[in-house]
Amino acid sequence: MDEFYFYTEGLTVGYHGTPLIKNIRLQLKKGEILTLIGPNGAGKTTILRSIIRQLSPLCGVVWLDGKKTEQMSGSELSRKLSVVLTERIHPEMMTCEDVVATGRYPYTGTFGVLTKEDRRIVRESMELVHILELKDRDFTKISDGQKQRVMLARALCQQPDIIVLDEPTSFLDIRYKLEFLSILQTMARTRNLSVLMSLHELDLAGRISDKIACVRGDRIDRFGTPEEIFTEGYIPKLYQMTTGYYDELTGNLELPKAEGAPQILVIAGNGTGTGVFRRLQREGIPFAAGILWENDPDYSCARALAAEVVSVKAFRRISSRETERMRQLIDGCERVVCTLSSEDMTDLAKDLGELYAYARAQGKLIEY
Repeated sequence: MDEFYFYTEGLTVGYHGTPLIKNIRLQLKKGEILTLIGPNGAGKTTILRSIIRQLSPLCGVVWLDGKKTEQMSGSELSRKLSVVLTERIHPEMMTCEDVVATGRYPYTGTFGVLTKEDRRIVRESMELVHILELKDRDFTKISDGQKQRVMLARALCQQPDIIVLDEPTSFLDIRYKLEFLSILQTMARTRNLSVLMSLHELDLAGRISDKIACVRGDRIDRFGTPEEIFTEGYIPKLYQMTTGYYDELTGNLELPKAEGAPQILVIAGNGTGTGVFRRLQREGIPFAAGILWENDPDYSCARALAAEVVSVKAFRRISSRETERMRQLIDGCERVVCTLSSEDMTDLAKDLGELYAYARAQGKLIEY
């Protein structure tokens, strides 16, 4: 295990002597990002709190830089590991800079006096997460998203080798989610920072993580790269989904389709139909879609929401079988919507132009 900067061995966590998750095996190299995913209440936070010694494991060992964390002093551990949890802190009369500066306490003397070098590191950490303009603001009077970035700056201020974060993007809008995770990724690449965190956003977990651990029941159900984790059908099983649709390849999450025979046929492709598909779903109108190549941006959404999809394997030509089925759908549906332009319906897609003309001749084309 020498190649791993952090790993667990036979770790079992729980409360009051009752095991919640058993025999947890996690492994993390320097500069890697490991993310825990799983349903609410699965125990992700319990695992993280046991790793950082807020909770005592029921059994097993956590190794950090070749040493058992249980044998490390608080000061030694805080120089190697920093933490950003979801719990809100309420410091009295402290500016954001004051809060960030507390990250330097493992390096200060008995009285916690910051040196010039400490102050430089505080400023640098605030610049890294783009909160320098908040340095003189009262911490209690800024937004939750701003507080989360202040806490990240505080953690980075410790200059740790590994950072542990519990749902770090929970209070951030889309801009700051991407900014926050981009900072972590940059720190992992440029400073060899190891990152262990939990996330609810599966699309982000699949993009940022080197390794993913899936918490299910009383165990880590899967551990591997995103490509090994996001295989067809696994995520709905992990989260016990009973309604809606999740596409592991694209990360698309769709609500349940409208039931019934298709009332509208949508001739779409090249990503032009997805908005129409979702509008029809919202209005409760069952529809069919086609002819879509299975690598088309519209295909994932159509497969989730359409009563029927007429499709062709990627890089294949449209055959008479698909065009005949489309004619049958035009005849059977009340209306036809085409989201393609005339320029789209040429060359390989010329059959779609013929279907468009057929629908127009039937008087069924509408704008939608």
